[in-house]
Amino acid sequence: MRTVTGPTDHVVVVGAGLSGLACALHLLGAGRRVTLVERDAGPGGRAGRARLGDYLVDTGPTVLTMPHLADEAFAAVGESLGRHVELLPLHPAYRAGFADGTSLDVHTDGDAMEAEVRRFAGPAEAAGYRRLREWLERLYRAQMRRFIDTNFDSPFQLAHPDLARLAALGGFGRLDGRIGRFLSDARLRRVFSFQALYAGVAPARALAAYAVIAYMDTVAGVWFPKGGMHALPRAMADVAAEAGAELRWSAEVSALERSAGRVRAVRLASGQRIPCDAVVLTCELPAAHRLLGRAPRRPVRLRHAPSAVVLHAGTDRTWPHLAHHTLSFGAAWERTFDELTRTGALMSDPSLLITRPTTHDASLAPPGRHLHYVLAPCPNTAVGPSAAAWRDLGPRYRDSLVAELERRGLEGFADSVEEELLVTPLDWTAQGHAAGSPFSVSHTFAQTGPFRPRNLVRGLDNVVLAGCGTTPGVGVPTVLISGKLAAARVTGGRTRVTRAGRSPDRRPPAPTGAGAHDPS
Repeated sequence: MRTVTGPTDHVVVVGAGLSGLACALHLLGAGRRVTLVERDAGPGGRAGRARLGDYLVDTGPTVLTMPHLADEAFAAVGESLGRHVELLPLHPAYRAGFADGTSLDVHTDGDAMEAEVRRFAGPAEAAGYRRLREWLERLYRAQMRRFIDTNFDSPFQLAHPDLARLAALGGFGRLDGRIGRFLSDARLRRVFSFQALYAGVAPARALAAYAVIAYMDTVAGVWFPKGGMHALPRAMADVAAEAGAELRWSAEVSALERSAGRVRAVRLASGQRIPCDAVVLTCELPAAHRLLGRAPRRPVRLRHAPSAVVLHAGTDRTWPHLAHHTLSFGAAWERTFDELTRTGALMSDPSLLITRPTTHDASLAPPGRHLHYVLAPCPNTAVGPSAAAWRDLGPRYRDSLVAELERRGLEGFADSVEEELLVTPLDWTAQGHAAGSPFSVSHTFAQTGPFRPRNLVRGLDNVVLAGCGTTPGVGVPTVLISGKLAAARVTGGRTRVTRAGRSPDRRPPAPTGAGAHDPS
């Protein structure tokens, strides 16, 4: 594995999203002095927090899977996730509702899910589910260490026996077809293939290897952090500060000082200068490329995943058929993905994710009130309507979305809303997301593994990238891994932690004030 050359005693991490926080904790655990700079007033990045009156809203991801990856970051400094965040397992993980009026609870426990599939679709489909579950587990084992949790320096790293295992499992076939080998019921196939949307590829075109995301959602378990998803980055930031990191909020990076193939200092928009030995950039790829002065050459332009319209609604009532996470599928399926990824039309028969965080934490809303998060996938601005078009389109689409919710059993939704926030591709663009998509670069084959934008920067010896735009990709588990992989590029992967949570070779935290960032 290639690593940063030269001294790496003091590392500046730009961006306090989940990847930046994970990176900072792993660096601290390896004895590095860390300064974390964030343009916002607090941690979180995509996993941010907004206040709507007396409602507290998670502005980013709502689904937490693979929490052990977050625990790895805490463990790097001798802490544990469980000491700082209360995680509630969700049973069911999802409730799926279909256009024909049927519904299915998606359990991550194998026995419970087999029984639910038998009730829903009969014994043959239940047996198929068991075979599918076994296949998903084998697929995950074949991929995780070799193709996901790894730093790629060359496509030749794929030449490994695990590649043959992945091929033998059918990982290079099409996702839809592979799921169809186990399940004949079209409704069930959707439950185990809709995750391809996270990767930005239609199930009929996605590699079967991307079913590893379905493993995370439907086998490994789904959790909800008490206090909302934002509780995770908040806890990570607190632990990083306790472990010696210097955290600078409302500190936007304006430039990188370079000489002799290295970044020597980070300059803030305030005019402050932070000398450093290495830099990890976790900002959006376009922002990172602006700071670096160029984007790497690629044979073809990067393609981005579909975007989303999100309606955050604080309401005076809720609806008993909703679970914590409810998937509301329209009748259309192939057409929906064609609209999202090819024609650029808004979904004519939308499939929606409805999340009700107050199911497990009533403190996020005033007494007797409820929070509903409605996510409607939409084309990104490179394929569909421009960011500017959403100024007029957004309110109209919001009204059509509310009307659709009422048609699907949420009667009175429009009148129940007390506070709301509508987020469209216009807002994602304003936040710096390329193509107006919060899901970053899609996971086509040419943008996955060693073909995804690398986390080392050609021409600079001490700059590393992290976040969903680089390896391994999009999603909470993968951005946590991304931070760990970026730290390994700096440290060579060596971390020593004592029981007290102090690495024996860590320097004490630098004092604040003048001279605090002296690199000596």
